[in-house]
Amino acid sequence: MTLPHINVATLQVAGVVSFYMSAALVMVFVNKAVLSNSPDLPLLFLLVQLIIAVVLLHISAGIFKRVEIPRFNWVVAKKLVPVVLVNIIGLVFNTLCLRGVEASYFQIARGLQLPLTILVSAIHTQSVPSAKTIAATVLVSIGFFVGVAPSSSLPLTATPTLITLFYGILSSLFIALHAVLIKSSLPHCENSTIQLAWWTNVGSAVFLIPFVIFNGELQLLRDKMVEGSWNGTVFAWGCLVTGLFGFMLCVAGLLSIKVTSPVTHMFSSAARSVLQTLLGVMIFSDILTVNRVSSILVILGGTMYYTWVKSSEFKPPPSNLGHDLESNPRFATLDKADNESKAVQG
Repeated sequence: MTLPHINVATLQVAGVVSFYMSAALVMVFVNKAVLSNSPDLPLLFLLVQLIIAVVLLHISAGIFKRVEIPRFNWVVAKKLVPVVLVNIIGLVFNTLCLRGVEASYFQIARGLQLPLTILVSAIHTQSVPSAKTIAATVLVSIGFFVGVAPSSSLPLTATPTLITLFYGILSSLFIALHAVLIKSSLPHCENSTIQLAWWTNVGSAVFLIPFVIFNGELQLLRDKMVEGSWNGTVFAWGCLVTGLFGFMLCVAGLLSIKVTSPVTHMFSSAARSVLQTLLGVMIFSDILTVNRVSSILVILGGTMYYTWVKSSEFKPPPSNLGHDLESNPRFATLDKADNESKAVQG
């Protein structure tokens, strides 16, 4: 009996995406627990995560020879300012959005990730998406608007505010921009996802420190510790756990984009929504309504339809693919112009 041929590249992509999805799920729920415990320290919480990720990168470099920490270079730093700024802005809006919504509602609040990523990619490559791709984005967008529609069956405490939904839209936009900018930033880091992760975390921490100080969060932390009524255990352990998984997620996210594409990266984010919803109900007793369930199903249906559209548009791979999987059209899920122009390849 002949065993079916296993494509190593396919397994690599599947492994990276699965790793990314698992780390992302842990991050969402631990982040939500900490933000519920300390809602007035969001930026400080994010800063500690970034610092822990940088420390872990240096520890990994001391243990594994393949993990190389780049030397500081002003020329490289200036070239990476756009990707670093977009990254930290997206993280801040992401944190503020998660603070104000239920864990199971989080993917609805950021339901425009896929449509915005396709839009940003199309503008970046100066190409027009196919009619089927546009139909998929419209379907996902409808799912988002169904989920954010007001519902009289929800208690006031479970209803997200307009500013929180606005944070979710901005988070989706900046994550879409970041996913595309990574492709053009990798060459400045010797095409190394680890080096880019170091630059991104260090740069994001540097940009975030002044805002933590100006927002008065260091003073708030001091006051909480002096008063003695605040239980800082959740905050401390949450920082450690999310710092660890944030490090894993950063590397996993960068690898996901490098071996696939920005849009496939966003699809893997959307695909975990069912698990996230179930866990949200089980852990935080989140409230599910017909609108919310319908929204999640429509968003998933749109992303699945998009995947089917892209699978039907695959081209036979060229004879010389090079070392980067993105150069293989089988794993390039942007429009055909993305494969031809290589404008966003790492």
